[in-house]
Amino acid sequence: MKLFLIGATGRTGQEVVQQALARDHHVTAFVRSPENIRLKNERLTVLKGNAMDENELFRAMQNHDAVISTLGPREVFKPSSMLYDSALATTRAMNRSGVKRLVVLSAAAHFPGILNRIASFIMRNHMRDSLAMEAIVQASGLDWTIARPPRLTQEGYTTYRSREDAAPRMGFSLSRKAVAAFMLDAIEQRKHFHKIVGIAK
Repeated sequence: MKLFLIGATGRTGQEVVQQALARDHHVTAFVRSPENIRLKNERLTVLKGNAMDENELFRAMQNHDAVISTLGPREVFKPSSMLYDSALATTRAMNRSGVKRLVVLSAAAHFPGILNRIASFIMRNHMRDSLAMEAIVQASGLDWTIARPPRLTQEGYTTYRSREDAAPRMGFSLSRKAVAAFMLDAIEQRKHFHKIVGIAK
């Protein structure tokens, strides 16, 4: 498949690139700073662009099978509308280009629960932005899946538990490698259409 990836220079995005190539997919990494991608592969195309610019996205994503966004803020405590702005541009570009499948990264803190309420309060700027992003995705008319992992780690496993519309029980962390595996599995296996999915170790 031809996959269009937004957020490829982030730690989760890098895992998506590596695993997608290992699974024989073609990957277009749409990034602000192409020099930050040092990986070379004949099935990897790196394009410079602004993830908040609908027209740039539209031109770049045509003839792809699916879009994956692993965007996340570098500073979770600062006010930002990056996720919302990117979701708006991405979903509009997808509807214009005819690409229907979208898998995006969000956060388990949006699920109910006292620990999640505490996390949402501490990171309220980021949470407000990611919830606004989710609303745009859900209203897009696309075949979307929203992945909500808990605290992300750099561990080496790729296994995960998933649960639609809820967080898996006792799931307090998940490796970035496992998040990438879930996102690719959802596309390959055509699962979780129009679903918010909790994933955890």
